[in-house]
Amino acid sequence: MERNPVGKLLLFGATGDLAKRMLLPSLYGLHADGLLPAGLTITGSARSDLNDDAFRDVTRKALDEFLPADRKDAGAIDSFLQRLQFQPADLSDPNSFQPLADKIGDVSSGLAIYLSTAPSLFEPAVRGLESVGLAGDTVRIGLEKPLGYDLESSREINDTVASAFPEDRIFRIDHYLGKETVQNILALRFGNSMFEPIWNATGIDNVQITIAETVGLEDRAGYYEGAGALRDMVANHVLQLVALIAMEPPALYDGTAIRDEKAKVFRSLRHMKPEEVQGYTVTGQYEEGAVSGKVVRGYDSELGYDSDVETFVAIKAFVDNWRWQGVPFYLRTGKRMAKRRSEIAIQFKPVPHSMFSGRGGLLQPNKLIIRLQPEEYIQLLVMTKEPGLDREGIKLREVPLNLSLDAQFAGSRRRIAYERLLLDLIEGDQTLFVRRDEVEAQWRWIDAIRAGWAAAQTKPKHYAAGTWGPAGAIALTERDGVSWHDD
Repeated sequence: MERNPVGKLLLFGATGDLAKRMLLPSLYGLHADGLLPAGLTITGSARSDLNDDAFRDVTRKALDEFLPADRKDAGAIDSFLQRLQFQPADLSDPNSFQPLADKIGDVSSGLAIYLSTAPSLFEPAVRGLESVGLAGDTVRIGLEKPLGYDLESSREINDTVASAFPEDRIFRIDHYLGKETVQNILALRFGNSMFEPIWNATGIDNVQITIAETVGLEDRAGYYEGAGALRDMVANHVLQLVALIAMEPPALYDGTAIRDEKAKVFRSLRHMKPEEVQGYTVTGQYEEGAVSGKVVRGYDSELGYDSDVETFVAIKAFVDNWRWQGVPFYLRTGKRMAKRRSEIAIQFKPVPHSMFSGRGGLLQPNKLIIRLQPEEYIQLLVMTKEPGLDREGIKLREVPLNLSLDAQFAGSRRRIAYERLLLDLIEGDQTLFVRRDEVEAQWRWIDAIRAGWAAAQTKPKHYAAGTWGPAGAIALTERDGVSWHDD
């Protein structure tokens, strides 16, 4: 991959929570390790009326609060702060953009823009940038979700951005794709000869993907009420994981080849008819319960009024192609669940005949667990014989073969996802960013589900905070003789 680093970075929303927790610490980490271009300047922008020194103070406090102790280096922090400057801007005010362009100056060395804003501000932001020359051939733009709430709104946003930036200069961000373990899915599948021959409907019985959160609304009430679990998590993170598990082998490790194969998966997702949606999806909303021993309020109580927005969704999905025909993909995500966990569980089919059954030995199908958080590991569950003389029969036990990435690479610093994504944005590598045809194929599938919910006037079932969701989610798998991997 030919890299084309820019000389300037413009960070919108530079005083917000995401910037303080993730973006500024990530940029500092890249700076401290000598990975940023030597002359790169970082211009922060927000509605806050700050000057350069005040923004540097905000950044210093953010680094002090959110950097691990072993990453704090006074000299590195001081030199990082010298890269920073600030220009106030209101994206809804066309008059804000010329002072911003003046502050940034000449962009012939290349400019990367990181835009994290409400969907309603995408059009005025793009028009304003274009009007002052901040959308030319040397400028690329990174877009944080949400990129719309359905196919129609997504197309409107994409059309707006495309009117000023061609696709090869648009970087749509899904931070899950920056996680080390997510990228390890590609290494596991395509770097090891033993998996690919059975990575299909012949060898795999089902795939389960879980993204469970223990947190509730926090400060996202306004956004979440308009989104819900399906739009918030399934429409990006969960479906991106589906694509990495289900995709065909790319010819090359580059942005075009990998994203071509992911897009094929999204186009192969079986669209549900309205009358099928009730049988293939379960929705829930948390009520009062206990999380980690602490009593927490229900969603409606946190919100202050009754709502029919789902905080949990489970889906039985299918990928209709040669490789995956008939293999169910069980997907679930929710808030206020029993544990914080993101993982993929791949259950292989049982052996065709058990030679041990006549001696009392019971076999379990092999299972591959890819844990993304909070720990990061890959675990293969295999059958072994318990030690003994076997006079009372053969006893078999399922044991794990573990690859703990935390332990195996203990000497390597584990980078947060935004470090990789920001560096790729700065250097122009689109491999881990989402292409327009991917986004729109995802929304077509999501919209079909929502149409089914609307037709049936579906309301979420309540589940106690601190559990694994409503009972219907268990029934979704159990009626197929499958249990969720909750260990």
